[in-house]
Amino acid sequence: MVSLGAAAQRRAELSGKTVGIAIFASFGGILYGYQQGVLGQALVMPSFIEQFPGIHASSSQTGWLTSILQLGGWAGALSSGVLCEVFSRKHTIFVGALWCVLGSYLCAGAMTSDYLFAGRFFTGIGVGTLSAVGPLYNAELAPPEVRGFLVAMQQLCITIGIFLAYWIAYGTNNSGGTGEGQSPMAWRVPLIIQGVPAVILCVGVWFLPFSPRLLMNKGREDEALATLSRLRALPRDHELVQVELHEIKAEVEFERQAFAKRFPNIQRNSVWRNELAQYTNIFQTKDSSKRVAIGGLVMFFQQWSGIDSIIYYAPVVFQSLGLGEGTISLLATGIVGVINVAVTIPAIMIIDKVGRKPLLLFGSTGMFISQVVVGVIVATCSNDWAAHRAAGWGAVALIWFYIANFAYSWGPASWTLIAEIFPLSIRAKGSSIAASSNWMNNFIIAFITPPMLSGITWGTYIFFAAWLLLGFLFILFAVPETKGKTLEEMDAAFGGHASEEDIELLAKVQRETGLTALLQGRTNVDNPEKGPLEAALHVDA
Repeated sequence: MVSLGAAAQRRAELSGKTVGIAIFASFGGILYGYQQGVLGQALVMPSFIEQFPGIHASSSQTGWLTSILQLGGWAGALSSGVLCEVFSRKHTIFVGALWCVLGSYLCAGAMTSDYLFAGRFFTGIGVGTLSAVGPLYNAELAPPEVRGFLVAMQQLCITIGIFLAYWIAYGTNNSGGTGEGQSPMAWRVPLIIQGVPAVILCVGVWFLPFSPRLLMNKGREDEALATLSRLRALPRDHELVQVELHEIKAEVEFERQAFAKRFPNIQRNSVWRNELAQYTNIFQTKDSSKRVAIGGLVMFFQQWSGIDSIIYYAPVVFQSLGLGEGTISLLATGIVGVINVAVTIPAIMIIDKVGRKPLLLFGSTGMFISQVVVGVIVATCSNDWAAHRAAGWGAVALIWFYIANFAYSWGPASWTLIAEIFPLSIRAKGSSIAASSNWMNNFIIAFITPPMLSGITWGTYIFFAAWLLLGFLFILFAVPETKGKTLEEMDAAFGGHASEEDIELLAKVQRETGLTALLQGRTNVDNPEKGPLEAALHVDA
């Protein structure tokens, strides 16, 4: 049987246009990150407290206001699995951006808490949609040797969004006055700014190409070829472009025929029934179920590391460590944003060289140590921070260390994994389920953190440390390394064992689509008479 040409993919050239498209498609990450950071800053501003005293007075209200964004995100991420197949990846990105525009300006103009809650929920739908579709879109545009870099761009944009939210709010808090005389624009301006990237994305998304894999799936082969040619900066008839096109074509046709056998009665029904039926395809094989479970658990452990208990409530956390209210806690929070961006940048540069698993394992270790030591410090010193100023600042430094470890590990690696581990037949559905796992667990964390910090104090850090230990073991024993593998080669990485019937069907489809003919007779890579394609490929007969 013919190999799917991993070597050919690795030889494909990455154009500057591909990088630019990936960066722009990741603008949803800026929106996601900004939403994570901005509310925690507003919660401690005097003018916000004066406008919404009920929210400030109740930890449950604070938790609901923060977590309702995640509830909307869960709905947006889960629905995107169908929407991006029916309407395309880029059109779904547009819809997500529109939700963000609506929600952002409802929040910015809110005079009552009802508008604030509605705005947070609508924005959540938008960023949830974008969080699922953005990495999927980038993964389908990228050659495998840089796929981790391009998909991880999403996480870099998230950290940039958090950074901007922290420092913009820090600036408006200082310029808006202090105490009861503070201008309401101190918190409204950051909320106004949060809609700007959404507006830019709404306009710019129309200039992005369609995913070549989606185009092939829709029967638009000529457009898929033209898109691949532009993305790889190679002519249409270049051997490497032709190999990649035929790989995609073979997989699309194989999945179509395999699905037709499983669901013979719905092939001519509406596209909506077809797409919804695809969810049952997830549970047709042990391999597909395993990948969906791994994707969901990766996001589960990412959230239960406790990262968003820090991101959302950083000013509150730093106040609880003895920094007091106001400027100092906001400044310490701003440093969180700086560290997050600074460490994520080198992480996305090395993720395709080091791999996903090593980053996750090392990051989990550093985060675990940080949480345990902070818990011990809070348990022994929180009764009198004035007498333990050095210990308080030591705990703050460990929080910064914790953020650094997350920024190179669970941040970029988890989003990369859920974008690349699924076969085409369940790729959009699997990615949406995994992203919705992130949002649902994010919702729980955002809701429980305020009462945990006020109730069990130091136990909060030990609680999250225990989940980090479980996450370490999960990555060590359950998650395979996916570095450098094509999207078409993930079956072997996850121990998939296709049936004899599927193996025969795949071989048949490869012959029918021309992939076998393209690769056959080019196995002698040592023959100097062979051309560049022969030197790049390996064929298993």
